[in-house]
Amino acid sequence: MVSSTLTSAPSDRPPRPNLAFRRLRGTRSPAEFAAAVRRAAREIGERVSCDARYVGRVEAGEIRCPNYAYERVFLHMFPGRTLTDLGFAPRSSVRGRRAPVPAAGETGEAGEPYDKEHTHEAQDPQNPQDPQDPYDKQDDNEESDVLRRAFMTSGATVAASLGPLGLALDAAAAGHPVRRAGAGDAGALEEAVRRIRLLDDRHGADGLYRRAATPLRTAYALLDAGATRQATADRLYAGAGELAISVGWLAHDSGRFDDARSHYAEALATARMTGDPGLEAHAFCNMAFLARDAGRPREAVRAAQAAQRAARPLGSARLLSLLALREAGGWAGLADRVGCEQALARAQAYFGRGGSDADPEWMSFYGEAELEGLEAQCWSTLGDWPRAARHARRAAALQDRHFTRNLALYSAELADDLARGGRPDEAAGAGLRVLDLLGEVQSSRIHTMLAATARVLLPHRRASGVSTFLDRHAALPRPA
Repeated sequence: MVSSTLTSAPSDRPPRPNLAFRRLRGTRSPAEFAAAVRRAAREIGERVSCDARYVGRVEAGEIRCPNYAYERVFLHMFPGRTLTDLGFAPRSSVRGRRAPVPAAGETGEAGEPYDKEHTHEAQDPQNPQDPQDPYDKQDDNEESDVLRRAFMTSGATVAASLGPLGLALDAAAAGHPVRRAGAGDAGALEEAVRRIRLLDDRHGADGLYRRAATPLRTAYALLDAGATRQATADRLYAGAGELAISVGWLAHDSGRFDDARSHYAEALATARMTGDPGLEAHAFCNMAFLARDAGRPREAVRAAQAAQRAARPLGSARLLSLLALREAGGWAGLADRVGCEQALARAQAYFGRGGSDADPEWMSFYGEAELEGLEAQCWSTLGDWPRAARHARRAAALQDRHFTRNLALYSAELADDLARGGRPDEAAGAGLRVLDLLGEVQSSRIHTMLAATARVLLPHRRASGVSTFLDRHAALPRPA
């Protein structure tokens, strides 16, 4: 029997999220945690250029084991823990892996399981402020600044997210046949979904929707061309379905409901063709949300219930919690307070079970702040303004300040609930906080909410702060 010191090559299966590492990050944003890593590195004389993208790759499971510099930093940050405690694979299980030999026409893996990036070993150890390290002089707000600039040129940002997908798009545009897809294409597609979601979380959908439709067309062109392996094909179908949902959400949040419905239906068809219950649950989840916003509450209830049937075998209590909230929103739209309260109770009970390895990657947005925000929307729909305002206030207080779009959304919900509940001065204060955020956020949903609040506040112009809010709101440029 021939022995080997090499482990088997990595499979085409998607990486397993590192939930242990995510828990250690706690309430800090990826940028804040990355800054803490760099500070810890300097404390022990290491040089690492950790950024939010690196943290995201670790949490997504793309980096199964850090390099030695990062290992020393992480063990310094969390004394008494091992790499395994931090959610990484033992070094012996990934060390010495050969890169898989690509099949004909196939690119390499999208992510190396053993990280070789982000060190500065060639820099001058006598110069701790070496200008080659772009992170030493930056503070915790660095990623917000980078993303803000990226958002203003989001066409280039989305294109840069595509990697090999961009090459396939160029070939299709030139009339050439698209080559068969490989693991690198699947990885690029998955990364495009992550980047689009991150930009949406930070800044809203309006500036992204038209640009994000292009990678979606490319993804389906790759599916039509076929894949070199079945495992790669499975990843491509799942990635294309998730991208269709992401593009559908961008359409949804920017008020293009018909486009959103079409994209969600496309994702659902992909899920049904491939027998992917996770993708099916996700598609129905978003269809329920869209139906509620489009004034079809009974359809929202049915879609949410269908999502729950698809999700039950997956074992994610957090997913079932979110889907129960989607159902509650439908019952609220039907003015069924009992049905709404029962669904809300289920959502709270499932949420209380905590997170697990079975939670889908796309649910990273769903925490206590989103739970409070969605419950606020239910009570608002039922006309219980004081109760809605309490939950909206909690949502805004709990929201990570780096996710500007959601902070603006919860604050806009709070402003509207306060205005309708007869507290115009407090409503104006909340509305002004939203206006302060609109330089970084482009969301038709938020603009629509603010316009409704302004109409409610018009008769109260003499109340403290109301005229200031109304004047600033009237001066806003009309969303495109």
